[in-house]
Amino acid sequence: MALYTTDWIRQHKHLLDLPLRKGLRRASPQTKKENARYPVIVQFKKKTLPSTIQSCKKQWGPSSFIAARRLGIIKAISGTATLSCLQKMCESKHVERIYLNQKAKMSLDVAAPSVGLTKSTTNRFTGKGVTIAILDTGIYPHPDLKGRIIAFRDIIRKRTKPYDDNGHGTHVAGCAAGYGNNSKGKVARRFIGAAPHAKLVGVKVLAKDGQGNFDDIIAGVQWCIRNRKKYGIRVLNLSLGAEPLSHNKNDPLCQAVARAVRVGLVTVVCAGNNGPNRRTIYTPGICPTAITVGATDDRNKLKQTAHKIARFSSRGPSIYGQLKPDLVAPGVNITSLRAPGSFLDRELVRHRVGRWYFTLSGCSMSTPLVAGTVACMLEENTKLTPRQVKSRLLQHTVHLVKTNRYAQGNGELNARFLKKK
Repeated sequence: MALYTTDWIRQHKHLLDLPLRKGLRRASPQTKKENARYPVIVQFKKKTLPSTIQSCKKQWGPSSFIAARRLGIIKAISGTATLSCLQKMCESKHVERIYLNQKAKMSLDVAAPSVGLTKSTTNRFTGKGVTIAILDTGIYPHPDLKGRIIAFRDIIRKRTKPYDDNGHGTHVAGCAAGYGNNSKGKVARRFIGAAPHAKLVGVKVLAKDGQGNFDDIIAGVQWCIRNRKKYGIRVLNLSLGAEPLSHNKNDPLCQAVARAVRVGLVTVVCAGNNGPNRRTIYTPGICPTAITVGATDDRNKLKQTAHKIARFSSRGPSIYGQLKPDLVAPGVNITSLRAPGSFLDRELVRHRVGRWYFTLSGCSMSTPLVAGTVACMLEENTKLTPRQVKSRLLQHTVHLVKTNRYAQGNGELNARFLKKK
């Protein structure tokens, strides 16, 4: 067996992304054996035709690379590879770049009315006729979502009926589109989402522990792109992320999100919960064309000028200097839908509010408020492009005084301009 050497890593560093190079160099002597396997995403220079993939696998060695997913939207495949296989990949004329298949996680650490989304569904847009895809831990078939989960795709466990073994995705779905049926207050429903008449598609890309591999998430985005016309998907919500270690152009998650935007899907992503330090924006939040959302604490005050940036909310600029987040929205002590029996439901019993609701904090909660607002915008004008949606959103934000632009971006979400005439 050949001795392990890093010479070829240095030689081909332009093909190996930084996280993979670091992983290979930091590997223990036990894992530096020829039979050790590394989870990777292999990107090709041209379209991933089956014949090309088969030719490459034959060249690399049938058992040296075990394929997992074909990720056509970024011209890539994912799988596990041995060290010798990685070296052969670097020598292949077909390979553009090789990425470590990293893990992303959910962004978890009396919102809607404070940003102009009234509890009443009269005289305002409600997302009717628009479908939001929630790429998360799943969606529990909650009574407040009855009849509006029109499709469910399970990338993780391949189940066909909607479920949520973590609880995070259900809470996110409620922030975006909960109807508040079971939260009657003195005047109106107390816990209503931003777009209470929008349809939902659940795409489970995160496991029970709230984590998912990059290729799982990319596969979820790919499924949404391919099925957008079938289900009327116009908006993607990704309340998840990971520490960025590459430029957005060399980041597979950003590439997938950018592709979704190019085909007409407004993609709303969280900034992350790594604040208050600068340059802590998650990927895919560093994607320039995505709408990246940070979190505020509304302190139960309707007057937006009294809102503060949540301490946990990730700050910009991105690691390469671009202005992020794009805007912020309430994300502290947000009450939304509960998934009974889920991981979070069992772990955070004190967060339950009655039988059907649950309180959480994080940029995960602020992100779907923006996604729901986007659905309302698209109800008002179905012809808006992702670029037009983003521009219009940012034109109507409320500037938070004494707050750094890299904390609030263009300001806090303000949906008051969406009232019906």
